[in-house]
Amino acid sequence: MNLKSLSQIFLQVKTPELYGRYITNSQIENCLDKLSNPIISTLGYSVENRPIYSLKYGNGPIKILLWSQMHGNESTSTKALFDCFNMFETEQDLSNRILERCTLMVVPILNPDGAECYTRVNANEIDLNRDAQNLSQPESNVLRQLYNDFRPEYCFNLHGQRTIFSAGETDNVATLSFLSPAQNQERTLTANRKAAMSIIAEINQLLQSEIPNGIGRYDDGFNINCVGDTFQDFGVPTLLYEAGHYKNDYDREEVRRFMFIAILKGLDVIVNGVDIDKYEAYFDIPENAKCFYDVIIRNAKCNDLDDLVDIAIQYKEVLIEGKLQFVPIVEEVSKLNKKYGHKEIEANGFLVETIGNSELTIGSEIDFVMMNNERISLKP
Repeated sequence: MNLKSLSQIFLQVKTPELYGRYITNSQIENCLDKLSNPIISTLGYSVENRPIYSLKYGNGPIKILLWSQMHGNESTSTKALFDCFNMFETEQDLSNRILERCTLMVVPILNPDGAECYTRVNANEIDLNRDAQNLSQPESNVLRQLYNDFRPEYCFNLHGQRTIFSAGETDNVATLSFLSPAQNQERTLTANRKAAMSIIAEINQLLQSEIPNGIGRYDDGFNINCVGDTFQDFGVPTLLYEAGHYKNDYDREEVRRFMFIAILKGLDVIVNGVDIDKYEAYFDIPENAKCFYDVIIRNAKCNDLDDLVDIAIQYKEVLIEGKLQFVPIVEEVSKLNKKYGHKEIEANGFLVETIGNSELTIGSEIDFVMMNNERISLKP
């Protein structure tokens, strides 16, 4: 398995019907109708009575459970899963090997109400990834019942992360991040945690040649209310995947390719046999930090301040008439020496103000600024 061949396969199997960040049940239903190989089931229903689907691929002895869009606004891995489904419909050597050795149970959208409204939480405003113990929501119970019935040997918990994350305290954006969750307060390195770490280490090794220093590792502070921590506590190696940001990729179409590769590499490692002695390389992955803003205007004169400042802009993702909009919000006005912008604008000491010549206030929405008599757009 190598990056070049996987990227070539991706171009052949990419699902054209799924694009951008707003992915809902109605979109994936059109794609489900075109698949011929999986067993597709309705596991249950969301708070607002939307179906929660599962797809079963393969009949091998190794059982792997994967789920995506537990948070409704984290859709990149859902797109990548459907690209994987298309590959499983072909006679690729990799897909044949995976499906001969594994049985995959996949939930592409666990939180269809949140997906519809583009929110993290479900219709009852509950974060499903903090409901692993209370099981207060129908979606949480659907996942737990599936876990109990299927009895997986591995779990892939697929998420998306904000653009603020860096791989370490650096100017390297965390394009992907991973975690082998803790299963107790002491964060003991159990055999199942080491297995998850070893898989992540091999994924990281594969992707470093294309996104060098662009993969981060989340802090493994223990929270039994999180699904990953709970399943790890059950003794099942559980991997948290997080799709992050890549340069000029706010639709996360390039990150989608990286997730496609990372999912398949994870499966391939399992098929070939997990060597838990490789777990130590997991700790070579830098821990995530929050070093990025979407835009930073550097060395600006602003708001009658005596000293030059940097202006940080962060995009708020807003669903407007069924389309996702990135709304620029002023996040900080100060010197940001240890922060980085996905886009940086050099003001060179010029006055930066709004179109109406008003002050730039924290929390204000601002699509454009005026600088040196030039109108500058802040949108992606």
